[in-house]
Amino acid sequence: MDWNNILFAFSLTLFAGLSTGIGSAIALMAKRSNTAFLTVSLGFSAGVMIYVSFIEIFPKAREELVLSMGNVTGTWVTVISFFGGMAVIAIIDKFIPNIENPHEIRNVEDLETGKNLADSDKLMRTGIYTALAIGIHNFPEGLATFTAAIKDPNLGIPIAIAIAIHNIPEGIAVAVPVYFATGNKRKAFWLSFLSGLAEPIGALLGFAILMPFMGPEVFGILFAAVAGIMVFISLDELLPSAREYGEHHLSIYGLVAGMMVMAFSLLMFL
Repeated sequence: MDWNNILFAFSLTLFAGLSTGIGSAIALMAKRSNTAFLTVSLGFSAGVMIYVSFIEIFPKAREELVLSMGNVTGTWVTVISFFGGMAVIAIIDKFIPNIENPHEIRNVEDLETGKNLADSDKLMRTGIYTALAIGIHNFPEGLATFTAAIKDPNLGIPIAIAIAIHNIPEGIAVAVPVYFATGNKRKAFWLSFLSGLAEPIGALLGFAILMPFMGPEVFGILFAAVAGIMVFISLDELLPSAREYGEHHLSIYGLVAGMMVMAFSLLMFL
């Protein structure tokens, strides 16, 4: 076991998780939302995750499982694990009420206009539950980033960046209602920032549970599930959020740009 590699993977996961603080800082410091930037960034993040999932992660998972289980069984297990990863995120979303769902779009302007926001008690409840919802979502995301980085550090870096971009609007979603409820920027920032800690915690818990069983089969199943998790996040969260923040075409341009950057980054390590 390469502990330097594990530490590097954990550092990437910590960076990705705590980027919710970037979203919080944007919400609390900016005068207006740069919706075009957010749209392109979210599309870019989706492009990175979709491309790497289908081109790199899924094939590597299948390769591991085919070597261990044979062509037919290994391929079946890869596909089942892929959709199993999707099912995990879908189940999590199913049990989070829409009003506290972290993917409800918030803008910086909401701080001043109070758009779609009610009394302070309800706002505080919304902010706290949004932070908890983000924490629940970030558990599997943290494990996904961590697993990818352990398997291939060069693969972990772009995935961590993509997840970090994905977490920025979630930081805004926590900070806006908490600040509007309390008038306290420091409290809004720290609650948003700390909600991202679930990502590295999820990585550590998952690793601690799975480490005794870690072998080609477990790695292959986990890697295929990671691909499913990232595709689902992209299709269910990133692209719809990107379209709500701005024009449809900007999100697609960001998506294609993300795919291109991911493709060229993988070509550099051939």
